[in-house]
Parts: sequence; C-alpha cells; structure tokens
Amino acid sequence: MAEYQLTMPKMGESVIEATILSWNKKPGDTILENDIILEVATDKVDSEVPSPVSGVLKEILFKENDVVAVDQVIAIIETDKEVVVKPVQEVKEQATPKKEKIEEKKVVEEKVVIKEEEIPFVPSPKVNPTPIEAQTPQTSDKFYSPLVLNIAKTENISNAELDAIAGTGADGRVTKDDVLKYLQNRKSSPQQVVNKEQANTNQLPAKIQSESKSSSAIGDEIIEMDRMRKLIARNMLESKKTSAHVSSFIEVDMTNIVKWREKIKGNFKKREGFNLTYMPIFTEAIVKAIKDFPMINISVDGEKIIKKKNINIGIATALSNGNLIVPVVKNADRMNLIGLATAINQLSDKARNNQLSPTDIEGGTYTISNIGTFGNILGTPIIPQPQVAIMAVGAITKKPVVLETEQGDVIAIRHMMYLSHTYDHRVVDGALGGMFVKRVAEYLENFDIQQDI
Repeated sequence: MAEYQLTMPKMGESVIEATILSWNKKPGDTILENDIILEVATDKVDSEVPSPVSGVLKEILFKENDVVAVDQVIAIIETDKEVVVKPVQEVKEQATPKKEKIEEKKVVEEKVVIKEEEIPFVPSPKVNPTPIEAQTPQTSDKFYSPLVLNIAKTENISNAELDAIAGTGADGRVTKDDVLKYLQNRKSSPQQVVNKEQANTNQLPAKIQSESKSSSAIGDEIIEMDRMRKLIARNMLESKKTSAHVSSFIEVDMTNIVKWREKIKGNFKKREGFNLTYMPIFTEAIVKAIKDFPMINISVDGEKIIKKKNINIGIATALSNGNLIVPVVKNADRMNLIGLATAINQLSDKARNNQLSPTDIEGGTYTISNIGTFGNILGTPIIPQPQVAIMAVGAITKKPVVLETEQGDVIAIRHMMYLSHTYDHRVVDGALGGMFVKRVAEYLENFDIQQDI
C-alpha cells in the first residue's frame, strides 16, 4: 500500500489559504476517485475538494475551522497506486498551522498607465487597499482565521472582546462556533459589553444606543446572515463608499433579435443540449462597445487609471438561496456567439450546483446584470469593485412605438427593452457613459438576423 498526501488545492492567484468548513469523510472510510472529501472556504467562494485517487482515508491532519495554506498536506490516503510522497514524519511536522501571518502574494497584471496630464478630471484620493485582516488589528499574539476576523468585523466585536473569548480549537484557537456562541450570549445578556478603550469613558445616552440598532417586535423572525450574505453586504457598502455612482438609460428595439431567437432556438437546443438565452447576445454587443470605448474597461488605483488588456465579462447570477454571485467569462472578446453561449451556460450550471472555483469569479473587468429575469424593466445596479461600470438589462416587453418609414410615421407593436448603465463618475464622465450605452443599443438593433449558430 502506498500513501498519497492530499494537499490544500490552489484556488486562484490571490488565494493563499482556505478555512476547512467540514470533512465529508472520516479516517477509515473508503474513498473513490473524485469523491468529495471536504469543503473549504476562502474570502471569495466555498469549494468542494475531490479526491484525486481511490483508497482509504488513513489520517486527517487538520480539523474543521482550521486555516490552511495552499499546498499544505491536509490528509493521508492509503492507495494501491504507486505515488511519490514525502516522508510521513515531514507531513506531521507541517500539520501544525503556523501562527505568523502569511505574506499575501502580489497579483501581477498588465497595466497601461494614463499620464496625469491626459486625464481631464481631478483624480480622487487613493483608495486604501489594505486587506480585511490588516484592518482589524490584534491586541495579543493570538491567531485568528480570516473567517473569525470577518465575523468580528461584521458584528462589531472589539479586539478586547475577541481576545477574551475562550477558544476550543487547536492550541486554544478561537473558532467560528466560539464566536457565534459568544454573540448569542452577548445578545441575551442585559449588560452592555465595553472594550478597553471604552472602559474609562461614559456610556452613550440610552436614546442614542437604542437608535443605533434595529428594533424587533414580538413575533418577528430574526435570521442570522450566512457567510455569503455578509460578504455581499460588505462588498456593496464598500463599493458605494468607493465609487461615485451615476446612471444613464436608453430604450432598445429588440424585435429582430426576439424573432431571430424564436426561429433558431429549437434546433440550437437539440444540437447543443442547452437553451439559447439572450445573455450571450447582450455580452457580444457589450464586448463590441468596449472595443469602441476602451476607457470603460478600466480600474482605478489611487491616482492612476489601469486600462485593461483583456475583456472579462462578469455575469451576475442569482442563487437558489437568494444570494448573488458573479462568475466571469474570461477573454470574451476572443469568442464568437456560440462560444459565449457555451461559456455562460457552463458557468451558470456551476453556480447553481455550488461548483464555482475562486478562479471562476476572479478578474472581471465589466459586469452584466439581467434584471429582466425578474420582470424588472429598469434598475441601478451597484458597481462590483474594482470595475468602473455595470450594465443592467431589463425585461423585453411589447409596446406601441412610433416608427419612421418612407411613407411617414406609423405606430407599431415592437419588443422593447431598457438598458441601465451605472458607472463611476470619478473616471467615467456622462458623455462617455452615455455614448457607451447608446453604442450597445446600436449593436443590438443592428444585429445580423441572417446569421446561424
């Protein structure tokens, strides 16, 4: 019997560690190749880790809620296959999590810096790029996982309170369950908990304290936000604080596209095995418009503008649990319509089945949100940072429209849709934002209805 060392997989260029959420197998269990052994979480997404070999799970080296660096050995599997492994003694030495902070790897991306004299606006102050872990200073030598720090920040747990929580994890480490238990006890306690900085100061008046929290009445249901909802809430607030949001709108005649799709969608599904939606058509039009107006495909770094080489389109996707995630179609400008349809369908399936990896949601440069799916005609979406713009596509509805013909104006029933373009006014002025959404509308209205895919 050989021993295979299962390691924490790489989950994106900027991901250097992950938290073990749960083990689906226990020592002694028989494992088949591709069986899901454990579930892990990063600050971006939850992922399932399959086994690359068949065998018997001999040893688990980390417990639930432990934070493990990528490439760290997390379990030993006995297998009949001959595999190259490190000595078992070395594995055990690595099994103890290091308490020193792992220095975050720098993500290198190609930058085109626009000279300051070419920018026709006053640039904003530099946005603080400090990661969350660094924004929550610790007052002791205790190690806290990113998950614990995120909960502490969301629930306004002070450093002194966090240091005082008794940990039940390895080496007395504070786990997620320890923090949640502390929060439950704090909510049920009539006394206010104060941190070290507040110890020698007077408490706020009762009226101000009561106004700082939402009140609940008898019969109200109190629902604890799950991890993803807390991340969404934090990201939305940070985006509004960072970007100066402004929106432009335009109405589009989708009649030709609707009729074209109705004509080919049956044969398309038989051939490809999935439905042809409008999203790849929207994506293609936006990609073309980005090529015409590349200063939409940018991000901001302090007082510098980063003009992106690649066009990576994020597709905002609603999950069955009510949460939202944005998988990214990489290099969308290099795909034809059927390529876009295939890529979008695959990402949607992975999102619905909770199989997205961190790399699937990284690197977006522009985002589309299809609010028409819910019957909405207009919306003003929030920009996903560090992008500077997002397009919302509304529901396609029939309505009477005045058309100009050679014989004069006529009223006809047409399939119409609104496009809502929200952009960061720090770097995108109204002229650019308005011309961009108009160009997208022009590409949609001039769609080639003779093409076949």
